Formats: sequence, structure tokens, C-alpha cells
Amino acid sequence: METNSQWIEIDSADGAFGAYLSLPRGGKGPGIVLLQEIFGVNQHIRNVADQYAADGYVVLAPDLFWRHGARIELGYDEAGWQRAVELMQATDFAKAQQDIGATLKVLRGLDGVSGKVAALGYCFGGRLSYHTAANGLVDAAVAYYGGGIQNALERAPEIKVPVLMHFGARDDHIPNEAVKRIAETFEHNEQVEIHVYDDAEHGFNCNHRASYQQRAAAAAHGNTLVFLSELL
Repeated sequence: METNSQWIEIDSADGAFGAYLSLPRGGKGPGIVLLQEIFGVNQHIRNVADQYAADGYVVLAPDLFWRHGARIELGYDEAGWQRAVELMQATDFAKAQQDIGATLKVLRGLDGVSGKVAALGYCFGGRLSYHTAANGLVDAAVAYYGGGIQNALERAPEIKVPVLMHFGARDDHIPNEAVKRIAETFEHNEQVEIHVYDDAEHGFNCNHRASYQQRAAAAAHGNTLVFLSELL
């Protein structure tokens, strides 16, 4: 993939934090703020950033765990999971959303960003992507297996931009009942699109996990590219 990537610094009221920037060939395109799983801006998230940069987007992935240590990067083994859950529980959700706002301000100000921007999040980041849309900070949002969205449906009326959600039918972290509740809530909102992938588990897009499912990952990526190309 022909991309150009680097870490940059973003200023916030609480101090500066890092964000992984990946540029497409030519350096110009619509913007994507990429929101991490609970494992930090690890190799997988950086790979995703590079993938979407290769697809023509300027991608910026903020380090949302920076208050607990710069550039924390975890794997998917038992120790990684344990630390990841601790970090998620210790994260101030309101401050994370403020960090996303600061990241979006920088993203929109980059010379290469032409026009609109979207939020794209995975797991913990999927939930944040949903809230970023509800906060009116982006022109579109994509949430992969966004755990916790079902507990924030009171924000549904605040969703005024197109949102795409991906779920796995065999996700043991997000019950099918939760996905059904989300779908029913947005049944009459034509801007919200929900895909459920058969036989896909939580984290099906991540090829660093045992739950990776190539077919579902490819289908979701294709659906996301079509969605974004029509909106950005």
C-alpha cells in the first residue's frame, strides 16, 4: 500500500497527545478520524488506517488512552485483554469525546483534507463513533461492533448524519437482542444503515484475532467504502 504515515501531536486542554496520521498517495482526500479498540492504536489499528489511506482517505487515529501512558499498544492475549478492560474502565468518556473533537479540528485543518470528514470506530471506538455522530462533529459515522450503543439509544434523536453499523451474528459481547433493539430504534431513520454478518464474531475485522472472519471483513469493508464514497 502506498501510504505515508507518521505520529503527530494534538493539543488539548489537558496537554498534548499523539495521533497516527496516514496519508493517501498524493496526500489529499476526504478525512477519517479512526477510533481505536480497547487495545490502543496498536498494529491492527495502524494497519486499518493505512488501508483506508490506500483507499484515498486522510486518516487520523488519536491515542485515546494517553492519560494512562503514551501510545499504549496491547495484543489480544489474556494479559492484553485484562489490561485493555482496565484502561477502558479507567477512561473518562467525556474527556475521550473532547479528545476526538480536538482531533477532528486538526484533521479538518490539514492541507490535504478536502471537504467532509467521517468517524470510523471499532469496538470501544464504534461506541465513540456513534457518540461523535450524535455530537454533530462529523458528516458521517461508521461503527464496527460498537458495544454499548444499545445503552445510549436516548441519543438516537440527535443523530442527524448518515450512520453505518456493522455487527456479527455470533458476537458474544453484543447480544443479538441488543442489535435488534438498535435496529428497531432506527427503523424509521433512513440515514442509519445496519448490517449483520452471519457466523461473524466480535472483532471479525481484526486479522490479529482468532475471531477474524475474512469474508465478513471483506463485505464490511466494501459496504463501508460504498457508504463513505457516497457521502464524503
